[in-house]
Amino acid sequence: MAVGVFELFKIGVGPSSSHTVGPMLAAAVFAQEVRDAGLLPRVAGLGVDLYGSLAATGRGHGTFTAVLLGLEGYYPDKILPEEVEERLAAIEESGTVTFAGEVRLEYGVADMIQHPLTVLPRHTNGMKFAVKDADGEILHEATFFSVGGGFIVREGEEQQAKQELEESKKELPLPFRTAAELLGRCHSKGLGISDIMLINEKASRTEEEIREGLLKIWAVMEACVEKSIHREGLLPGGLNVRRRAPDWHDRLLKEDKDRDPKYWQEWVNLVALAVNEENASGGRVVTAPTNGAAGIIPAVLYYALNYAPGMENATQQDKDDVVVRFLLAAGAVGVLYKEQASISGAEVGCQGEVGSASSMAAAGLAEVMGGTPAQVENAAEIAMEHNLGLTCDPIGGLVQVPCIERNAIAAAKAINATKMALWGDGTHRVSLDEVIITMRETGKDMSTKYKETALGGLAVNVVEC
Repeated sequence: MAVGVFELFKIGVGPSSSHTVGPMLAAAVFAQEVRDAGLLPRVAGLGVDLYGSLAATGRGHGTFTAVLLGLEGYYPDKILPEEVEERLAAIEESGTVTFAGEVRLEYGVADMIQHPLTVLPRHTNGMKFAVKDADGEILHEATFFSVGGGFIVREGEEQQAKQELEESKKELPLPFRTAAELLGRCHSKGLGISDIMLINEKASRTEEEIREGLLKIWAVMEACVEKSIHREGLLPGGLNVRRRAPDWHDRLLKEDKDRDPKYWQEWVNLVALAVNEENASGGRVVTAPTNGAAGIIPAVLYYALNYAPGMENATQQDKDDVVVRFLLAAGAVGVLYKEQASISGAEVGCQGEVGSASSMAAAGLAEVMGGTPAQVENAAEIAMEHNLGLTCDPIGGLVQVPCIERNAIAAAKAINATKMALWGDGTHRVSLDEVIITMRETGKDMSTKYKETALGGLAVNVVEC
């Protein structure tokens, strides 16, 4: 299926799309395959091997426990945070998992085999699953790769998946792979970027379904913020990072009773931090396009709804229209990053996560603030250009430091990028395509220790306790 807005914005649980959502999905798919093949009555043993970044930072990212939940048949977009806590407590207490929801097996995190220094050819986020019968014979096995944003690819099916992707693109009325092609579509049709994305989405859904789905995505983002601002204490993981969102929210309610525009950045910071604190605690979030960068788009969309010109007297219908157009335009730019580069921190560093999210957010904001397609493309380019080279080196492998604050900083960058682009006429020296290719090549050149392996940067230079 061609990458669309609902592939980029997926509901899941924290703390990581590539290390939590992807592995849980892969494990659930594997369990479903065993069930569908009628092999469950013969299953007596289970094996899990984790490779590269999944093994190196898996504990801090919740990879190991996410795999256990997936093996029990839970999917990341369906399971609730309270179910996560309940099932993990039961697994730890009993020392067993209920494979595919039916077969109880003695298995836990300690039984997983970790290969942090071994990277499989396709991607650094590799995992192998196998089930055996009572004689130790393998009944079914599969290797998956979590390639960022909750997307997974099965080993041996890469070419088939690529062909299916290309075939699905042919069904799109206005396909595009590059920003140049996207702008060409806008020019030839006299449409905006969100309009082009909407037409393509309508190839698989009705306009009503698209609108309803995008408003649901925004509702989950809002619920994430609301839950976070009422949860005090320390984030899990042992770094003793204190939640700031509740205190900041209380202070803003006292200092900004009349919603003075001068406080816009404080509110944007709050939304970004709130989302990422909830993500860090394993809460329900939306990949946007990844969990590690989940706070940027909600924060900038919050700005659009509350501080963009003309929103003072906006009706609910007007606000809903802004949400839909914002996410469609952001999604269009997200497609460009998936097509030409990567959104995986383990593959290209944090520039692929926070950088792409900042770029997408800038595009969405420029779109709803009346920017031309050229200005929207310029805003997206500015935001990414000034996130190039960003490393992924979270302390302790936890999506907390520097990830949480980094989302707030990147949200402000997106807003500033939009303002700069809208003060211009859309012409600029560096194109979005050029900066995306540069990001991809920078990621290839970046040392492995700066790509979500906990082997360099802040991960080794800051004492964890």
